[in-house]
Order: sequence, then structure tokens, then C-alpha cells
Amino acid sequence: MAGREVHLPALPKRIVLLEAHDLLTMSLLHPDPASLVVGWAAVDRIDSELLEKRLANGHTISVVGQQSPDTISLEGLIGLAPDLVVTTSFMTPQGNGDSIVERLRQFGIPVVFGDASSNTITGEQGSDPVAELKTSMKMWGALLGASAKADAFISFFERELAGITARISGAKPVTTYLEVQSTLDDCCWAAGRKVWGDLLALAGGQPLPGVTAPWFEKLSLEYLLATPHEVYIASGGGWISGGRPPIGPGIDPALGRQGLQRLIEGRPAFEHLPSVRAKRVHGIWTGLITNLPLNILFVAQTAKWLHPERCTDLDLAAILNTINREFAAFPIEGPLWASI
Repeated sequence: MAGREVHLPALPKRIVLLEAHDLLTMSLLHPDPASLVVGWAAVDRIDSELLEKRLANGHTISVVGQQSPDTISLEGLIGLAPDLVVTTSFMTPQGNGDSIVERLRQFGIPVVFGDASSNTITGEQGSDPVAELKTSMKMWGALLGASAKADAFISFFERELAGITARISGAKPVTTYLEVQSTLDDCCWAAGRKVWGDLLALAGGQPLPGVTAPWFEKLSLEYLLATPHEVYIASGGGWISGGRPPIGPGIDPALGRQGLQRLIEGRPAFEHLPSVRAKRVHGIWTGLITNLPLNILFVAQTAKWLHPERCTDLDLAAILNTINREFAAFPIEGPLWASI
């Protein structure tokens, strides 16, 4: 994913993931991916207590770090004797020159990058999530000896995306307040124009005109109240406890709706937002954005919210069922979204 070439003597059997949610991608290609994983970091970013337990599947996986690069234990990592380390540009921000990557090279431990923002050759910085998904699945297919299944997933993804694109073709983009950190005490963080914004565009939406940052941008409540927009989409988390609306695998949908209601009622003047007054308030599990293979579910559900008249026959349950039936080693239980 970083434009590098890495040679492995055999399929890896002792992998360390510096971004733990890569295990979900692995689970779409391998029947028991945790059997290949000896260490992981940033486990909380799986963002689902249920999914974390299912993906681990009873295997003991050593924690080598938390959610930031400075927490990585190089000694602990090397002590696991991995035959492959999968990192990201966030966890090893200096790329090939990162001290951790360099030390691993000195110990003869191969390193691959698992995100396109590591790509210093094209300079795309992850601005095309569909292209990134294809490259990612091909990489994992090669690493796991499952290239045919990876190609099958890519074909499924492209087929579903083409159906969504056809439905909303020619429709006017719907201005949407897409929020990246939906908590009562910290407002109002809008998704930027890259990644979340790219996926919003695929669903026939567009961010508020005041959003210019690539990743996220803090907006004033006054700006939100004064700026016409049709839909509000909050980000929910896969934990019942916490500040975000509880939306994620296996969580009672009533809790997600209650969490959205608390956001509206507990933030000053939020009930006066144009989107809230229009009763177009929704919430989505962040895992549908952070896990590339699940992006298709975010695009499909968001397209239904933004263009309901064009997407009446778009069957989200069928898309999720196909993922679970044909690819997932462990079921990803809905609902993964909520509306009030």
C-alpha cells in the first residue's frame, strides 16, 4: 500500500498488526485469522466489544501498543518473533525511515504498510477509498494465500457500488452535516473532504460549504444553525457505555436511537438545526468507514438516507448478508445504523 516491494520466504504465520482492526479485513479472507496474529496495537479502534471478542476467537494476542505511535513497545514486538509486521502511516509516521521500521529491518523482520496514506510515490494520500479498497484486498489476498477470494470480494464491492451509482446518477448532491465525534460535551466536528467526504460523495452527498479541511474541522454552532443543510449523520460507537450513541454490531437498535435523541436534546439549540427540523437525523457505526471492506455499507445506507426516492429497492440487509455468507469468518451483526 506504500508502493514498496516486500519479499517473504513463505506465507506469514506470526503476524503483528499495529492497527488491530486489520483483523476484520483478514477475517473476510481467512477462516481463523487470529490464529496467525501474535500481537496487535490500537485494539480500541476495532470499536466493538462484540467484534473484538469474535475476531480473537479464543486466541491469546499480545498487546504491543495503544492508539498512538509513542506507545509501541519495540522490545515486546520483537520478543514475539513475528515473521511479518503490518503497520500504517499513523503508527510509523516516518515511513521507511521510521525508527521502528528501521529497527525491524535490522532484525530481519519484514514490514508492510496497510494504508494508502503511506503512499509517498503517488501522493494520493488515501483520497480514493475505492482504489484503496482494491489495493488493500489484493495485498491481503497475497499475504494470506487467498487471492481468488480477494478478487471475488472486489467484484462484489464493484457490483454493489455500480448499482448505487446508477440509482443516484444525475441527482443533486444533498448537503449533509456528517459528524466525526458525536459526543454531548464536544461539538461540532465535521468530517473533512477526504475519506469520510469521499464516501459521502459516492452516496450522493456533499459536506457543508464551510468545510475545507481534508480530515475534520470544528464548526461553530452558529454556523451550523445558519447554514442550510438537509441531513445530519452522527457517528456512533460499538460500546454501550461511552459518550457516543451506541451503534455497532449486536447492540440493541433502541439504544442507538436513544443516543441520537440525547444528542439532539442535550446540545444547546440543536433542535433548531435545519436537518433536525426536517426530521432527517441518523447515526452510523464508525467501523463502516474505518474498515475499507465495509465502506460499501456506509455508501449504500447513506444513499438511502440522502436519496430515499431513488433507493427504495436498495436492500442493505442483502448486502450485509452477502458479506456474512460469502466472506466473513464471523458474522457482523446489524444494525450498524440508526435513525430518529
